[in-house]
Amino acid sequence: MSSRRARRGAALMSLCLGLLPATACGEFSGDSVRREASQARGGSGGGAPVVMVLGDSYTVGERGSRPEATYAPAAARLLGWQVVTAGKAGTGFVANGTRRQKGGHTNGSGTARSVGQPFLTLFESQLGWRPAPDLLIISGGHNDRKYPAEQSGQAARELLARAKQRWPGTQVVVIGPIWGNDTPPTTALAVRDALSAVARELKVPFIDPIAEQWITGNRATGTGNAAGYIQADGVHPTIEGHRYLATRLVNDIKRLGLAHPGRKQ
Repeated sequence: MSSRRARRGAALMSLCLGLLPATACGEFSGDSVRREASQARGGSGGGAPVVMVLGDSYTVGERGSRPEATYAPAAARLLGWQVVTAGKAGTGFVANGTRRQKGGHTNGSGTARSVGQPFLTLFESQLGWRPAPDLLIISGGHNDRKYPAEQSGQAARELLARAKQRWPGTQVVVIGPIWGNDTPPTTALAVRDALSAVARELKVPFIDPIAEQWITGNRATGTGNAAGYIQADGVHPTIEGHRYLATRLVNDIKRLGLAHPGRKQ
């Protein structure tokens, strides 16, 4: 590859990562740009770490949003990762994202339910069949508040065991519930504590957005950073909110020494 082409690839990547808004990077994310940027860094298409992120709507976006604009791809752009996001809105370690629907096949009560997919099922269907990544990030718990905390803890234990069995050399990080204001309910805190305990038990790094106060104040009262970073629904981040969450995640990843993850031999 000519030095001119290398400079062009590096320039495009720098523009995408540093100068343009996060949502604009998709316009420059074609295969040729990615290939040239990778080669400009000295690689041959596989030089950047491969990171997979499994989560709920914070990770993959709520209905009608752009998945590439969430905090996970934004963090990947800042760190130079190749990222694969997976999951589904409304899901969690136990929560399966189902909604009650009228009509159709019923469960005997006059309502119908679609087949749910908690994180373990989503891991198998969307990620587990892929080649091992350098790092797996599992982010969730927000939607598990409706279930007993110990149930979420056990489901997390099973998921982490499955991931370790499937990809023994892959490093893993767990992110606890992300909340849209600074006063999460006690049920969410209980899930957070259960996930933290399992991560500690299995010696997996745990990131706690609630304790670290990623989101402060409340959108409804116009206080804290929630006023600008959380949508009117009081739950989901704005585009700017996702970019901000990405910077918080990047700081924690660097603190853990995982900015440049690699599979263990």
